[in-house]
This record gives sequence, structure tokens and C-alpha cells, in this order.
Amino acid sequence: MDGYFYSILIVGLVSTIMCLVAGLMKKAPNDPTIFSVLAVEVALLVYLVGSIVRVATGEQMAGEAWEFWGYLATALMIPLGAVYWAILERTRWSNFVLAAVGVTVLVMAARMNQIWY
Repeated sequence: MDGYFYSILIVGLVSTIMCLVAGLMKKAPNDPTIFSVLAVEVALLVYLVGSIVRVATGEQMAGEAWEFWGYLATALMIPLGAVYWAILERTRWSNFVLAAVGVTVLVMAARMNQIWY
């Protein structure tokens, strides 16, 4: 496990907890919940840049490169789709969609870590 995974672990779990609590409190998506998901996106962008630098410096992946980059590209789209959903549908249920982002991206980051090492 590397620092990129741990950053997504922390940010993803905090985001999931914040969005779950807001949903359970029957609140519509608000700035804290949306920004928490955008923080997950920022952590993924840092992961992307770090991965590009690692490949450019000659570090090799243990698994298939296409699989790693596919997971990363998909993970980068998930928070954006969830935020778009939350902005369009301002109900408490959107917070549960936002909550799913953190754990989904976390699982994908764990798989990316397995592919890399």
C-alpha cells in the first residue's frame, strides 16, 4: 500500500460518513457533502499525476497497464457523475448517492494498488 491509497482511504471514508449522516438526517445535498465528494476527486487527480510521474520515471506495474488506467479513468468519472446527480436532484437520496462514491472509489483504489504492486 502506498500514500496515494491511504489518502483515498481517509478522504473517501470521511466523505462517505459525512454524506451518510446528512442523508440519515434527511437533509438535501449541501456544500459540505458536495465538497467532500470533490475532495475525493482531487485525491484521485493527485493519484493520476503521481502515477504518470511514476511511469515516466521508469517504475513498472506488476499487472496490466490497461487495467490500471481503466480503473483510474473510471474512478475519476464516478465523483463527477454523483455531484452532477446531487445538483440536479436536490433530495436527501442524493446524499446516499454521494455516500456511495467514497467506498466505491476506495475499492477501486485498492484494486489499482494490487495491479501496481
